[in-house]
Amino acid sequence: MITHDLRVVADAMLDKKAQDVVRIDLRPIGTAITDYFMICSGSSTTAVSAIAENVMRKMREEGRHPLRAQGFENNFWIIIDYGDLVVHIFLPEYREFYRLEDLWADAPRKEYTQMSHKHNKKKANAPAEQ
Repeated sequence: MITHDLRVVADAMLDKKAQDVVRIDLRPIGTAITDYFMICSGSSTTAVSAIAENVMRKMREEGRHPLRAQGFENNFWIIIDYGDLVVHIFLPEYREFYRLEDLWADAPRKEYTQMSHKHNKKKANAPAEQ
C-alpha cells in the first residue's frame, strides 16, 4: 500500500501549503536506504512544523507510525522515517544547501502540485458512480 501512503503524505503536505512537493523513487538504486523520499519546503519554521505534524497525523490515521522523527527542536529540516518512506520537510535555504534532489538525480521523480491536490480532493468528495 505504499502508493496510498505516498498520496497521503503528499496530500498532508499540500493541505498545509507545502511548496515544491517531490517524490523520489529510490527503488532502482541498489544502495538506497529506503524506497522513497518525499521532499517539500515550508515557508517558515512554523510552516515546517505544521507540515510535519500534519503528515504524522494523517499517517497515524492510516495506521502508520514513524520509526523515528528528527528536527523538531529547530524546524529547519524535519525528517520522518517510515522505513520504506522517508519524509523531508525543509526551510527553502536548507533544501537548497543540502540538494537531496541533486544527490539522487538519476532516480525517477514525481512532482505534486496544488492543482493535482485539488483535483484529487474533488474526486474523493464526488458521489460514487452507480
